[in-house]
Amino acid sequence: MPSSFGTALRVSVFGQSHSAGVGCVVEGLPSGFPVDQERLAAFMARRAPGNAPWTTPRKEKDAVRILSGLNPDGRTCGAPLAAVIENTNTRSQDYGNIMGVPRPGHADFTAWAKWHGEQDIPGGGHFSGRLTGPLCIAGGICLQWLEARGIRVSAHVAECAGVPDEPFCALDNSPEANARLASQMDALADGRDFPAIDAAAAERMTAAIMEAKSAGDSVGGLVECVACGLPAGVGSPMFDGLENTIACAVFGIPSVKGVEFGAGFAAARLRGSENNDPYEVRDGACVPRTNNAGGILGGISTGAPLQFRCALKPISSIGTEQDSVDLAEMKGAKLTVHGRHDATAVTRAVPVVEAVAACALADALLSWPAEPVNE
Repeated sequence: MPSSFGTALRVSVFGQSHSAGVGCVVEGLPSGFPVDQERLAAFMARRAPGNAPWTTPRKEKDAVRILSGLNPDGRTCGAPLAAVIENTNTRSQDYGNIMGVPRPGHADFTAWAKWHGEQDIPGGGHFSGRLTGPLCIAGGICLQWLEARGIRVSAHVAECAGVPDEPFCALDNSPEANARLASQMDALADGRDFPAIDAAAAERMTAAIMEAKSAGDSVGGLVECVACGLPAGVGSPMFDGLENTIACAVFGIPSVKGVEFGAGFAAARLRGSENNDPYEVRDGACVPRTNNAGGILGGISTGAPLQFRCALKPISSIGTEQDSVDLAEMKGAKLTVHGRHDATAVTRAVPVVEAVAACALADALLSWPAEPVNE
C-alpha cells in the first residue's frame, strides 16, 4: 500500500483511523530551518475534529509529537522528520454493522476486493479522513518554509451545498487585483470559524450543512487555493509540471474528485483570444496581464498567482438507510451507518488543501527551482 508522494521532498503517511496513532515521515527538508511548533499546533487546530456542530463529535487533541528530524535548537537537521499524532478517542464498536456490509460511496468495497477482507475497517482504516492530520503536519512545516521565502498559500470554501463564496481575485493579474487578493487572504487569516471570504455566504452554507445533517445526509463543495509570491520559472514540463505535482497531492485527500487550474474547464468554451493572457512589462519584468492560466504554463510558474480549485464529494457515511450487499452471504442488505461523522468534508479540508499545496510547491522549488536554492 504505497502512501507517499514527492520527489526531492518526499512525504509518507502511516496509520489508520483507529490505530494507536497516525503520522508522517518527511524526507528532503533543507537543514537549518527553525520549525515554529506553536504555529504548527495552531494550524493543526484548524483541521481538528469536533470544532463545529456539523463535524464529527469525536474529540481528538491532535497534539503533534516530532520524533526525529530536529536538532536540540528546534531546527531541521537534514535527517528525515518523523511525527506522530496519537488516537485517543476511538469507538470501534460503532462500526460493527459495516464489517461485512460496505458503505455506498466509501472505499469499504474496493478495499475488500483488493485485500480480501484483511483490511482495517473501523473508522475507514487507512482510507479515513483521519489521515489528513499527518498531511497537515508536513504541510504546516512546508508553509513556514515557503513563507520564509516570500510565498504565501491560502484557501477557502469556494462553494458548499450549492452556496457560493466570493471567489479569489486571481484570474486578473493587475496590481489592483493583486491588492484585492492580498486583502482576501488577510481576511481568511483572522481565525474565523468558517473558512469563507463572505460572512453572509458562510451563514448560508452553515444553514445548508445543518439542514443536511438533520436529515441524516451530507453535502459536498469546492475549495479554492492560491499561492502568491512564487517566482516565474519554477517547475518542469510534462509529467513533473506544477499541475501534475499539485494534482497528485490533492487527489490524496479523501473525497476529492476533481481539480482545475485557472479558468479550468471553462477555458474549453473560450476562444484563444479570450483565454490567452497577454504580456506586459511591469517594473522591468515581463508579466501576464490576466491569469486564466492559473499561474502555470507548460508545467512552469508564470509569476502570477498560482490558483486551483478542487471538488469534494459529499461524505459517504450518512444516517440515511441505503442499499448494500452482505459480502459473506452475497445477498442484498440494508445499511444504516452508525458512528461519528462529519456532515461535510469541505470546511475541514481547507487547511488540508493548503498543506498538500505547500508540500507540492516546496517539492517543486527543491526539485526544479527557478534558480539555485540559496540556503
